[in-house]
Amino acid sequence: MTLFLDTETTGLSPARGAAIVELAIVDAAGNVLIDSLVDPGKPIPADASRIHGITDDMVRGKPKLADLMPRVVEIISTDLVVIYNASFDSPFFPGRLRQSKGVRCAMTEFADVLGGPWRKLDVAARHVGHRWTGAAHRALSDAQACRSVWLWLEARSQQRKPGG
Repeated sequence: MTLFLDTETTGLSPARGAAIVELAIVDAAGNVLIDSLVDPGKPIPADASRIHGITDDMVRGKPKLADLMPRVVEIISTDLVVIYNASFDSPFFPGRLRQSKGVRCAMTEFADVLGGPWRKLDVAARHVGHRWTGAAHRALSDAQACRSVWLWLEARSQQRKPGG
């Protein structure tokens, strides 16, 4: 099975101390497997809050990533994980999600199909006809948009196969 994962974070690099503030995973059918705010253990910078709308008050008392990891590993351990910009999200997780059957990047695969540079998720989602059910730059909405892009890529790939 294929799963779709997205995060929202306090910044751009876990190597520089940034941490996850929201995590979502949906399955191929669009079922929500995880949708949780995450206590990053540090204040959320105003610049990050302006992007995703998540504040310190919202994450206060929520689970830390370490608390969620056993469930994350349980969910992903038998499946492929697709992320829009996997090179950004994966490093935020212990083991970089290597506990899964593999991690694929919908952003790079979408760029490969269209040619040219990578595109932001909202641009890719609009291209494939995704209908947003929540705000962009929230983990669940973005995981669902990633799913739409991936399903479009899979359908396009099937159409290009002989007899497809």
